[in-house]
Amino acid sequence: MAKKPNKLKDKKEEKPRVHKDLQGFDIEINSFGEIRTSFDIDKINAFLNKNVDDKKLRDRDDIDELKNRKPDEESLI
Repeated sequence: MAKKPNKLKDKKEEKPRVHKDLQGFDIEINSFGEIRTSFDIDKINAFLNKNVDDKKLRDRDDIDELKNRKPDEESLI
């Protein structure tokens, strides 16, 4: 009897398409439940602040200033 191909195994080998700024990003959860990433959390937050619209912040007057700030300037606040 022929074995059926394992679809789950094939999907694990495929890499998802990602934004060019996030090339090489990898995330995993270890056996203790800790999240491990290949990028620094500050770099991820800067990317999200720049590219994702936050509904709660839409009505703020200074939102454009916050989006244009460099990541090292955010730590000075």
